[in-house]
This record gives sequence, structure tokens and C-alpha cells, in this order.
Amino acid sequence: GCPSLLSSPGVWRVPGPGLPLFAEQPWCLEGARAGGCPSLLSSPGVWRVPGLGAAPPSLCLLQARRDAWRTMKYMELFIVADHTLYRNQNLNLGRTKQRIVEIANYVDKFYRLLNIKVALIGLEVWTERDQCAVSSDANATLWAFLQWRKSLRARKKHDNAQLLTGKTFGGTTIGMAPLEGMCSADNSGGVSVDHAEQPIGAAATMAHEIGHNFGLVHDSQGCCREATPEQGGCVMAAATGHPFPRVFSSCSRRQLESYFQKGGGMCLFNLPDTKDLVVARKCGNGFREEGEDCDCGEEEECTNPCCNAHNCTLKEGAQCAHGDCCHSCKLKAAGTMCREAAGSCDLPEFCTGSSPYCPANVYLLDGSECAHGHAYCSTGMCMTHQQQCVQLWGPGAWPAPDACFQDVNMAGNTYGNCGKDSQGRYVKCDKRDAMCGKIQCQSSAKKPQGTNTVSIDTTIRFKGREVKCRGTFVYSAKDDQEDLSDPGLVLTGTKCGDGMVCKDRRCQNVSLFELEKCVSRCHGHGVCNSNKNCHCDPGWAPPFCDKPGLGGSVDSGPVQSHRDSHWGLGLWGSPNLLCPAPTGVWGCGAPQTRSAQLPLGSGAAQTQPGRCVGHPKPALPSSHWGLGLWGTPNPLCPAPTVSQPGRAVELPKPALPRSHWGLPVCGAPQTHSAQLPLGSGAVGLPKPA
Repeated sequence: GCPSLLSSPGVWRVPGPGLPLFAEQPWCLEGARAGGCPSLLSSPGVWRVPGLGAAPPSLCLLQARRDAWRTMKYMELFIVADHTLYRNQNLNLGRTKQRIVEIANYVDKFYRLLNIKVALIGLEVWTERDQCAVSSDANATLWAFLQWRKSLRARKKHDNAQLLTGKTFGGTTIGMAPLEGMCSADNSGGVSVDHAEQPIGAAATMAHEIGHNFGLVHDSQGCCREATPEQGGCVMAAATGHPFPRVFSSCSRRQLESYFQKGGGMCLFNLPDTKDLVVARKCGNGFREEGEDCDCGEEEECTNPCCNAHNCTLKEGAQCAHGDCCHSCKLKAAGTMCREAAGSCDLPEFCTGSSPYCPANVYLLDGSECAHGHAYCSTGMCMTHQQQCVQLWGPGAWPAPDACFQDVNMAGNTYGNCGKDSQGRYVKCDKRDAMCGKIQCQSSAKKPQGTNTVSIDTTIRFKGREVKCRGTFVYSAKDDQEDLSDPGLVLTGTKCGDGMVCKDRRCQNVSLFELEKCVSRCHGHGVCNSNKNCHCDPGWAPPFCDKPGLGGSVDSGPVQSHRDSHWGLGLWGSPNLLCPAPTGVWGCGAPQTRSAQLPLGSGAAQTQPGRCVGHPKPALPSSHWGLGLWGTPNPLCPAPTVSQPGRAVELPKPALPRSHWGLPVCGAPQTHSAQLPLGSGAVGLPKPA
């Protein structure tokens, strides 16, 4: 047990100087029953909680974090129909638009089961000619469309854009999208073929590609228990047919939860402007529009106890019906936290007391440091090589030495590359771009996570010894759609040098001018949010953090006084009060040696993380970072140079929102060599995605 943590009834003692915390202790708190959340930090390291057995603050915030992903989110979707689709609809503009609206309605229905409303806020039909190159090459079409989308963003605000084409792609591919591209200025989009007579066919494909944008990979065997093949199976299946899928698997739900908990989807928390909706306004569409008190959908689907579904008015005595600042039909008090920070690059928001809705989501301005200076924030996420290695290989994995990235990725082959060119050929990385090619990890695992993944290992000489550089390869079965970018490529936004991040598979300078200009206005007492406003430390008041106050920003809503909520331990970032800073972490073992082989045969396909995705089958099981309890998936085993094997560590000092390193699961790696069986069941090298 951990009796030293509960020093007296209602008092939880947070480990600090003189109170060591060992790796096996945190689970003691997991099973505690919450009797209320803390209202006062009475002295350093001591939380006073009303009542015997009340929960420590980490548990209360942990529950808030788990619940946060379940709150309703809104994706503002823009759909483009290419010229071929317009021709396929007999050059009838009205008919083309109606089909797109029907497809969007299906996509919305699919995602509402995941607490995501899809708002079609823009529709464009290319009636004269295509505005970007659309061909039978899905990969080339995708990147051409994403490039064109940059001009679209300048004239129409949206969260995600999808191209619907009447052309057919090569092979079995009917769609393609970048992995974890949602909300990104460069990668939030995809392409789908309108391949079926009924609109639900294209809708299922579009929902699938949007799923890749959310970081969802293909369902592995045994994932889809929500629907039988006769019922259509699940949306993230690697291949689809009649009937078309309508539901997401439990694996997809876990992956989506993990994605939101690490800070993904930052753009989905604001309400769409209902004036932008393409569909006609009406009571029952699920969006509260002008003249409505509430809108809980059609009468047969409405379960809201505060709203009259037939006329979209509030029930007698109700103040509100929707929103994170509405509870039991009443407005929550001003200063009540309505959205906890999701990850080290996010910031919290608080109820205003006058609106049922949480203020629009803001996060740290791009370029802000995270992971204790080892990474930069990008659209609310802290991307690190460490995190990606853990996602691919499981707890205990860590990045290989830089020499692995350089030696392997400069070869320009299946083992190491910087993606593919328009002809489907592997591209050699330049030395400066090597950290943005195939991610090279070290792990004692026999193979990467996922049923369709194998390791592709290379052994190099480094500092007088052999080091195994472990990459990943994702293959598809013969009939699977190739629509996923290679999960084995370093994700966009990952730090590749001082002042540099990976973008378009190159290590490029990140502009810090706006960040530095903004921070200079915060008088050293705050950070900059995505609206370029100061988010002040506790004790300082917005807008410029130069006067005494409670902290927060002009965007976040009023912060409660310390009587009600105390942020002195840096709780804006990760809710964990127990996990150590990276300067004192348990050490990881030494690197490994020798290699594994790629599958042989024909019909295989490849995928690439952070890039486009062809339809491989790999499904990453829900990742548990360290003990899987303490917030965002950040590095578990930092570089051995800062490790302190077997030593307990103290809490980091109270500070700005920080990345969370979890509890490392380390140990000396083993030597493994993974192979696929040869013969009739073997699969070949991936064909160009």
C-alpha cells in the first residue's frame, strides 16, 4: 500500500522533497474512490479534501480528462466535387449538390455515435474544370488537393476538406488521407471516390478517410464486434463492400480517445456558425440556430430532458439544454472549468456564467516549446520521436541514435526513405532531412504493434559497437484498399533540430517571430495562446500579465479564485501530480543488434504515419503510455544521459503547462529478428501508395 500519501483524514500528501515516489506506488491511487475534488492547497505538497477518503486532485482531473473526449465536438467540413463527378451527374448542378449533402448527412450520422457532429459549412462543384490535378494516382491526387486547400483556407474557414471524385483510382484504392492530419493547415483533408449508386457508399469511404485524419488505423482481426459482415462491418475495416458499414469498432473508439487525450483535434471544440451551414435551417437538425432555444435533433432521437424537440424551445424552468456549461438544465457558475487542458500544448477553459457553452478552444501558439524543450507545439499537439516509437512499438520503446536516421534514411529504399515521389519511387533523404524520414526506434518487442506490421531492422556501427535501427513496415492483404500514409514515417510537426520541424518530409525552419513578439507582451508571467493573446500564470491578470489576478486569458473565461481551484502545481498541463520530470527518470537499457526481413510475394501495400494512407490493415491497439493513467503520451524513457536508474525523483517545480513524461517502462532490450512466413500466404513489398 501507500499509507504515507494519506497523512490524515481528508489530506493527501503529494510527494515532494523528503517524500520519495517509487514506480510501483502510483497504482495505489488508481483504486481510490472519489468523495469530492480538492478545494484548497493548504500548504506545499498537501491537498486538503473535504471529507474522509476524498480523492486526490490527480484523480478528479483524471476523470475530467477521461470525460472530456466524450463531450460533443463539431467538425466544420468542406466538400469539393470534381469535374468528373459533375459530369457523372449529367452536368446537373442541383443534383450534384444534393448528392453531396446526402453524403455529408450520412457522415454526420456515423460520427455522432462518437460525439462528433459534422457541420457541412461549404460545398464547391468544379463545373468548368478541375482546380487541381485529379488522376488515377490516389497519392498524387491527394497531395495536389491538399496543396489547393491552402488557397481554400484563405477564403473559407473550415476544419477539414474532402475531395469527392468521379474518377477511379488504380488498384483497389477508393480513398486516401494523411494520418493524424485533422486540424492541420497542411494535412487536414482526404480524397474519396464516389463509387456506388447509393450515396451511403461514398459516405462510408469519406468517413473512413476522415477517420485516418483522426489517427484511426484499419481494424485488425477481432476489433469489429459491433457489426457482423452481413451488417456491413465497421467503418475502419481495410476493405468494404455491400452492405456498407455504419459503425465504428471499439478499437477505433479507443484510438480516438487516445488521440483527443494527447491533444489532437484542437479545432473541433468551437461551435460552428450556423449561418454557414449548407443545409437549410430547421428545427430538428441538431444545430441550435437563430430563433431556437435548443435543438436536440428529431423528436424520435431526442433524449435531452431540457429541450422540447417539436419546437426547439426550452422546457419550463430550464435555463439551458446544451453545452459543457449546462448541468441539469441550469447554467454552471462562472469560473467552473469546462475544458481541461488536453496535453502539454493545450490550455484550460472556464464557464462564463452567462453562456451554456464553453469558450472556444485555445492552445499554445505553434512553436511553443513542449516536452521540456525536446519538441515544439503544433496545432495543440506535442510531437516527439519518442511518442511515435511508443505508439509503434509499445511502452519501453525509444528513438534510435541520430546516426540510425542518417545511415538508414539516406539509402532511399524500403528500409529508409523520405517518402515517395510522384512516380511511387522511394526518395533518399538529404542528411538534414534524415530525422523526418522513416522513424528509427529501439525496442525489446519482437515486432511492432498491429497485426499487419513487421519490423525492418538495420544494424550499423555506432561508437564502436553494433546498434540495431528498427523501422516498421505495414502491409495489406491482396483485397485491402491502400489509403493510408506510412505510419513508419516521422509525423509532421516533429522537432528535427533547433528551431526546425518536419514538414512535407523535410526538416524546415519554424517561424518563431510571432511567438517571440507575443511572449514579449506577457511580462514574463504567461504563455501565448493560439489567438496570440497572453495566458497568464496564477497570480497575474490578463490581458498582459502585468497586474495581480487569477491567471488565464481573455479567451479562456474567468478563472476561479484559489478557494475553488488552485493551479499552483502546473495543473494546466497534465493532471498528474505524481510523475517525475525528465531530469530524474529511470534509465533505459542499451541499444540492440541485428535485423528482420520484409514479406515476400505479391499484392502488398504500404502505409506511412503522418503522410497519406493507402488501405493497409494495421490497427494500433489503444496505447497506454507508461501506466496508461497519467495524461498525454509523451516520452517514457528519455536519453540515457539524463537517466538515474533506480532512483526516486521529486516533482518538478510549479510552472507553465508542461509535457507529461509518464512512468517509464524500461529494461534492457532483447535481440530479435522478425520474419513473415513464405509461401502462398506471403505478401509482397508495398506498391506505391
